[in-house]
Amino acid sequence: MLDLHFVRENLTEVQTALENRRASAEAFETLKSFTTVDAERRRWIAKSDKSNADRNKLSQEIGALMKEKKAEEALGLRSQVTYLKEQIAELDQLRDEAEERMREILSTLPNVPHESVPVGADESANREIRRWGEPPAFDFDAKDHVDLGARLGILDTERASKIAGARFAILKGAGAVLSRALVNFMLDLHTREHGYEETLPPFIVNRDALFGTGQLPKFEQDLFKLTDERGLYLSPTAEVPVTNIRREEMLDASELPLKSVAYSPCFRSEAGSYGRDTRGLIRQHQFEKVELVKIARPEDSYDELESLTRNAERVLQLLGLHYRVVALSTGDLGFSAAKTYDIEVWLPSQKTFREISSCSNCEAFQARRAQIRFRREPGGKPEYVHTLNGSGLAVGRTWLAILENYQQADGSIRVPEVLQHYMNGMERIEARKG
Repeated sequence: MLDLHFVRENLTEVQTALENRRASAEAFETLKSFTTVDAERRRWIAKSDKSNADRNKLSQEIGALMKEKKAEEALGLRSQVTYLKEQIAELDQLRDEAEERMREILSTLPNVPHESVPVGADESANREIRRWGEPPAFDFDAKDHVDLGARLGILDTERASKIAGARFAILKGAGAVLSRALVNFMLDLHTREHGYEETLPPFIVNRDALFGTGQLPKFEQDLFKLTDERGLYLSPTAEVPVTNIRREEMLDASELPLKSVAYSPCFRSEAGSYGRDTRGLIRQHQFEKVELVKIARPEDSYDELESLTRNAERVLQLLGLHYRVVALSTGDLGFSAAKTYDIEVWLPSQKTFREISSCSNCEAFQARRAQIRFRREPGGKPEYVHTLNGSGLAVGRTWLAILENYQQADGSIRVPEVLQHYMNGMERIEARKG
């Protein structure tokens, strides 16, 4: 959430940020209503201040009359003081209500993009930062992961739809082993080489947690909500529970940065249609990720974003998968992010790069919503931390990228060397006989 005082004092900058983000007309109306409510708040404050001044003046007059032993005259003034006290209480309540409405308004406005973010309407304005590796060269027609998985008997979307409907999948045999191997490989890499603490969070979260990271109130339609009276939701990403571990806490600067890595299943309704993305594992209602989360000092957060992105890239490098890193434009930026790098892996079947990780610095946007603060020294002024997150990586998309990039002419899949240990020495995934 944006800082109330920042928005009040920098309305033009916030409006420009909304324009650069290609925000909806509703967002601009929301910002306009903020100024209206702020004017109301200022009016209540001015009236309250005047009533306070009048009360103080009357109190002085009462004191003077009491010294002159004019108790009867003082009694008449006391009734006016009582009235003013009641009026001040009402005005202060109106001020508080206005401030609450302002906070509600701010909860629906996106973050202000960092100055380094490319300005553009959509993903076409994203800026490529770097590439790694080369795409595989096949002397046969490359198949997509759906055909490969079906022929190998390791991916079944038809029977999954019988159980749960469209956009679910069943992984079987070596396919399930490969998925588990990827999770273990990623967790080991990030904890042993990159210094993250492994965390296993709840997979069900409450409204406060979702508000803290920015999914609520704006994106409720993308969530799976449980139907009981507790108001709980299936977690859309481990970013939500892991960031909220420190919600409403005061941290010491010496603790920072906090670095957590968590495996979690993720659940997203995403009611819209995405064409070819609904085929196979590209965009599922249920998927798995290994998520990286950092909580950092403000002055360190952009260095931490660079290192977090490199940590996620390292997974693809060790797997030998061709990829690129792009900086998202203002029009493609997520709601809570001030800056985001997307890591996109090469898919031979589509002859293009597809997102496999988004690494974002949310600055103080989430920390303000979740009330995560720190002190630089004992008794020092509380400051908001900066929060960062990124997939390290999305397991399903890594799984399908391995199938497509390591496919062989006979339809088998060569297992990347770094995963063979996690798959009990398996070097190749082949169709089961019989």
